[in-house]
Formats: sequence, C-alpha cells, structure tokens
Amino acid sequence: MRKKIYIGLGLMVVIIISLWYFLGQEDSEIQKVTVYPKEGNFQINVVTTGELEAKSSEKIFGPSGLRSVRIWNVKIEDIVSDGTVVDSGQYIATLDRTEISNRIKDVESEVEKLESQYVKTKLDTAMDMRNARNQLINLEYNLEEKRIRLEQSKYEPPATIRQYQIDLEKGERDLAEAINNYDLNLEKAAVIMQEVSVTLKQEKRNLDQMISVRDQFIVKAPKAGMVIYKRNWDGAKQGVGSTVSAWDNVVATLPDLSKMISKTYVNEIDISKIKTGQEVEIGVDAFPEKSYTGKVIEVANIGEQMKNSNAKVFEILIEIYEFDSILRPSMTTKNTIITAIIDSVCYIPLEAVNNNDSLTFVYTNSKRRQQIILGQSNENEVIVRAGLNPDDEIYLLQPVNPDNFKIVTLDTAIIHNLEKEDQQKKKQNTKLKEDDKQFQDKKLTPEQIKKLREQKGGSRKGKKNKH
Repeated sequence: MRKKIYIGLGLMVVIIISLWYFLGQEDSEIQKVTVYPKEGNFQINVVTTGELEAKSSEKIFGPSGLRSVRIWNVKIEDIVSDGTVVDSGQYIATLDRTEISNRIKDVESEVEKLESQYVKTKLDTAMDMRNARNQLINLEYNLEEKRIRLEQSKYEPPATIRQYQIDLEKGERDLAEAINNYDLNLEKAAVIMQEVSVTLKQEKRNLDQMISVRDQFIVKAPKAGMVIYKRNWDGAKQGVGSTVSAWDNVVATLPDLSKMISKTYVNEIDISKIKTGQEVEIGVDAFPEKSYTGKVIEVANIGEQMKNSNAKVFEILIEIYEFDSILRPSMTTKNTIITAIIDSVCYIPLEAVNNNDSLTFVYTNSKRRQQIILGQSNENEVIVRAGLNPDDEIYLLQPVNPDNFKIVTLDTAIIHNLEKEDQQKKKQNTKLKEDDKQFQDKKLTPEQIKKLREQKGGSRKGKKNKH
C-alpha cells in the first residue's frame, strides 16, 4: 500500500513538472512572436453585412377596384411559397372573399327589389294613363252630344239656345283641360319610370363591378419569374393571413434577378467615409467560395434607429456587377467597401500597438519601446506615419519583462511637422465641405460637382506651382 502511494505521488510530480514545462514554453513562444512592418498600398475598408435584393422588380397587384366597392382591407387566404418560380398567368394567391361575397348578396337582393319596383311602377303608370285616355274619349263623346243638341235647338227659345251654347263651351273647356292634364301626367310618368330605371341600372352596374372585383381575388402572375413575398414596414414577410390594403394592393413581387443589389447599413461613425461610386468586394454567406464586385450607388442622407438599440445607421445600396443564377433575394452578404487606397506607406498589425498615457509605442526586438505616430487604420492594420523602418522587428504581443525595454521618443520637430500636415488637411477638408454645400445649393448633379471640384483643384495647384 505504501509503495502504491509513493508511485502515485511520483506520477503527480512528473505531470505537474511536464505541464509547467510545456505551458511555460508555449507562453514564452507566444510572447516572442514578432513581425516586420509592411510597405506598400494600404487599403481602408468598411465591412458591413447586407441582404440581396433585385435592383428592379414588377409588383403583383391584387384587385384594382377595392376602394370603388368600399372594401379597405383584404386578407391573404392562400399564396404560393416564397421563391416559387412561375410562368405568366400561373396561380399566385387567393384573397379572402367573405366580405365581398356578402356585399354581392346584399346588392343582388337590392337589384331584385328594384326590378319588382320597376315592374310595379310600369303597371301603375300604364293603368293611370289608360284611365286618362278613357276619360278623354268620354269627354269627346260628351262634347259631340252637346254640339248636336245645340244644332237641333235652333227652333227653341233664345234662352234655351243660350243654355246649350254655354254647355258646349263648358265641355270644350273641360276637354282642353283634360288634354293638358293628360300631357302633364304623361311627362310625370316618364320621369318616374326614368328615375326607377336609373336606380335599377346603377345598382346593376354596382353588382357587375363587385363581381368583376371578386374575380380578381384569384391573383395570377403578370409574367414569368420568381415570386418574392412583399415585406411590411416592420420587415415581416406578407404571407398567409397578412392584410392587403386598398391603397397598397401589392400581394407579392417578381424581381428581375439579372441585376442584384445588396442593401446594407453603416453606423454613423463610418458614414463619413462612404461615398457613391466606391468599389466594393462582396461575398455571399450561402456560397463562401464565391466572390463578386460592385459599387456604392446610393447613400442615405438621413439616419434611422436600429431596432432594440440606440445606434443610428444609414442605408447603403450596393450594385453587383456580375450576374450569377445562384444569387437569390434575401441572401446575406458580406460587403467590404473600399473607402480609400493610400499609396506607399508603412503599416503594422493593430495587435502590435501599445499605449501608455499619451504615448503610443511598439516593442522592438532591440529592447526598445519605440514611440510611433499612427495614421488611418482598417479592421486589422494601421499606418505608421513616423517611428518605424521596414527592417525594425517588432513584437506582436507584449514581451516578458516589458519594463526592461527602453523608452525611445520621437524628435519634436517630426511631431510638429506631422501636426502641421494635419492642420492643412483639416483646412482642405473644410474647404471641400463648403464647396459641396455651395454646389448643393445650386442643385448641381454629382457629375457637375465632380467636374467643378477638379477644376478648382487644378487652378489651385497651378497657383501653387507659380508661387
């Protein structure tokens, strides 16, 4: 038993020593990783994540007469899957027809009621006018009798003859008044029939319009393409159960996949670096072996709030140069926007840069903490404006016993010259912004602004050479 205990203790000691040796050696090796500054063109990028969209697309509309039939919202009852390839005239979606079907039933009942009213009015009018015509005929017979009676009374006393004359005149007056009333009643009957007829025709047109709109509740493709669901204001896809508005009756879209763009967002820190026309390297997460190129075609002037965040972002649209049949809307892209390329500079990895209060420095292999002045940077590296040579070997990570490294600062004249250059660049940038504001106030196109800026730059350079 005692022998086993000794063996176990011995194994533990061996393991601890081995671990200490190998781990300590690994740490030592890590601490001694060194690199040399690189020289050449330095590329400054802004990397963003975007989403593919078609540059242009045709909208698939639902019923066009919803407002005319006083239906303001319709739900999507059924729709083909997102990304389905369809031919022209092929089925796309079915909208809920419950409301319009109920409306049609109500209008059909109203039409039947008006048709019955039309027939009743027509019969009533016909009977009234027939009675009026019979009355005229009777009055004419009565007048004829009075005329005969007057002719036969020539041997009667004058008073009797006068009485017959008065009866005849009264009969003629009654007949004239009856004829006039008949004409008025005929016009009145025509107006009543016209009113009933117009109401009936209007309701029939309303019924025909509703039936025509209902037929459009079966949505079909206007042309061949790939069906892509429309997105609502909150970014959600408009599928089954979504509502189509009478003011925006788009059910889905048919994108033109021959021209694709990547919609992305840039934070407000980097937006000042982004300009239209800048080249972009594009990768697609679904196909990491593929790469594409493009350019920035649109930069939003106004920022927007990100969801669940206080950060402000600006929308950027990037056009993709190449056509590839594997590219589909909504694919995630990685966009590397090349904001600047600086020629012939010295640059180092960001990991090699150290800071101590106001001093920025690197550890060199010659046991120095060398002060450096930094310039612009990208996501991995930074330009060294002063303090390093290409043959200076520097530590990528902080070495063992960093206090043994001597601090070496730069000459104040070098720092002063660099600060002077920064001030001149700041003035130039301010001047450019003022020029841009003047150009924008004049409502010039981007091409005109670029041309005027080049002309100003050329004249300024000529004056400098003259002096």
